[in-house]
Amino acid sequence: MKHITNFANKKVLVLGLAKSGEAAARLLDKLGAIVTVNDGKPFEENPAAQSLLEEGIKVVTGGHPLELLDEEFELMVKNPGIRYDNPMVARALEKKIPVITEVELAYLISDAPIIGITGSNGKTTTTTMIAEVLTAGGQNGLLSGNIGFPASQVATTATQNDTLVMELSSFQLMGIETFHPEIAVITNLMPTHIDYHGSFENYVAAKWNIQKNMSKSDFLILNFNQTLAKELAAKTQATVVPFSTTEKVDGAYLEGNMLTFRGEPVMAADELGVPGSHNVENALATIAVAKLRGIENQVIKETLAGFGGVKHRLQYVGEINHVKFYNDSKSTNILATQKALSGFDNSKVILIAGGLDRGNEFDELVPDIQGVKKMVILGESAARVKRAADKAGVSYMDAADVKDATQKAFAEAQAGDIVLLSPANASWDMYPNFEVRGDEFIATFEELKG
Repeated sequence: MKHITNFANKKVLVLGLAKSGEAAARLLDKLGAIVTVNDGKPFEENPAAQSLLEEGIKVVTGGHPLELLDEEFELMVKNPGIRYDNPMVARALEKKIPVITEVELAYLISDAPIIGITGSNGKTTTTTMIAEVLTAGGQNGLLSGNIGFPASQVATTATQNDTLVMELSSFQLMGIETFHPEIAVITNLMPTHIDYHGSFENYVAAKWNIQKNMSKSDFLILNFNQTLAKELAAKTQATVVPFSTTEKVDGAYLEGNMLTFRGEPVMAADELGVPGSHNVENALATIAVAKLRGIENQVIKETLAGFGGVKHRLQYVGEINHVKFYNDSKSTNILATQKALSGFDNSKVILIAGGLDRGNEFDELVPDIQGVKKMVILGESAARVKRAADKAGVSYMDAADVKDATQKAFAEAQAGDIVLLSPANASWDMYPNFEVRGDEFIATFEELKG
């Protein structure tokens, strides 16, 4: 890591812990900053705060006292999930205190070049695909960022022979100043997180921050299946490399069944290790990165053919009596479930869906679930999902939870069928997060197998 002096003897407030806040606090302390950490969780319930205090870092827990900002801080590093209208953040901005997220710190200290990936759907899969292809090609892709490995932690040990492959959320990208990837990918842009950003335009602006410091020598990979991406392509200094499944572009594209880069066939789409049209898009973005990085076609093909997916995102769990199980618990919205279903023959699919009731109907899902063999419906949104099933002419049954749903789905299945957990809903009505929900699906599969 670069031992920069930017923060030496400067008072810095780290607002919010979790993994990224804890990593940022430790890094700033190592860089000579005078660090204070402020987290809302009470100290006795806060192992991270306890650990930092033992290391000599000041912690203020159990609330967010505004008077803390009277201590003449020169910088705030905030948890990405904390909104800008939060009283602490708003007061910091009033006092002209710069507010950043820890990915900015990671950039400042990283010896390794950075490839940044953002978008509404497909970020995690694409980030993982890219890291695996680079590693297979001898370039050691290190997963970092929003994927669960704090960027400021990974960057401390990364060398010039590594590459930080960084998943970036819109929340993280709002808190950058000099952050500069040499390659950036925007998988797609769909209306999401509007409750945080206030409008789709604000959300797009946050995502677009990924390229704000890029120059002509850098590469920006955009999804030309979207008109919006084509419009944005004219508004960047970076060299745009498009990908598309619908047209031939000066980049990566689908020609017949072949994933192709600038006229050169790389591999067949049906050789990909994960199903679905969305994964063809993810693979094309990955191929664009790999080819720009000089990775050989055979390495790309072997890696993507063996790619088993990301846990909870169309993860192939296994097979019992010729019935395949896929865990797509991370599909917390309609679009994600639409993309999941695109990879299968609906007549073979028993779909487990439902979850947190956000007040929306599921009419958009109706064309995608038509012909589904059966649905098993659960959660607060069950009545709304059932209305969509009725419109699609799909029969369904109720389930108490994911375990019950998985057992009922398997009981309905015949050889050649697929049991797909793709809820199209968040998990918070029944589970703390989508990971716990997906883990229950996997555990039930193991019980049924046993």
